[in-house]
Amino acid sequence: MSEIIIYTDGAASGNPGPGGLGVVLKSGVHRKEISVGFRHTTNNRMELLAVILGLEALKLPDMNVTIYSDSRYVVDAIEKGWVFGWEKKRFKDKKNPDLWKRLLQIYRKHQVKLIWIKGHANIPENERCDELAVQAYKTSKLLIDSYYESEAI
Repeated sequence: MSEIIIYTDGAASGNPGPGGLGVVLKSGVHRKEISVGFRHTTNNRMELLAVILGLEALKLPDMNVTIYSDSRYVVDAIEKGWVFGWEKKRFKDKKNPDLWKRLLQIYRKHQVKLIWIKGHANIPENERCDELAVQAYKTSKLLIDSYYESEAI
C-alpha cells in the first residue's frame, strides 16, 4: 500500500465572503492540485472541504494517507476525537454538519492521520495550497455553497 500525502488550505475574503480551497496530493512521483472557489462561504468551510476533496480524489479505498493542514478546527476535531462525539449527538448545535458528515464518510474509507502545521511558515506545499485557495476565490467562476447560503439566510 503506497502512502498518499495531502496538503490542504482554505481561505475566505471576509468571513463570510468569497472563499476558496487548495489541495496538493502527492504519491511517489505523482502530484495533483485541486482548487475551487465559492461566492459566499467561510474559512472553516473551505478548510473542511479541502480535506474532503483531497480524500475524495483518491481512486482506491484503504489508502494510507497523511494530511497536513494549518486548520486547528479540522485537525483537532479529528485527532482529538471531538467529531465522533458530535456525530453521536447528530451534530446538534455544531456548525458545518453537512461537511462533517461528508468528511467522516470518506475518512472511514482510508487510514488517515491529520497533522497540524503552522500556516505561512514557508512550508512549500502549504504555501502552494494557500496560493491555490486565494486564486480560486478571485476567479469569476465561483460556485455556490448551497448549504451555507441556505443556512445563512
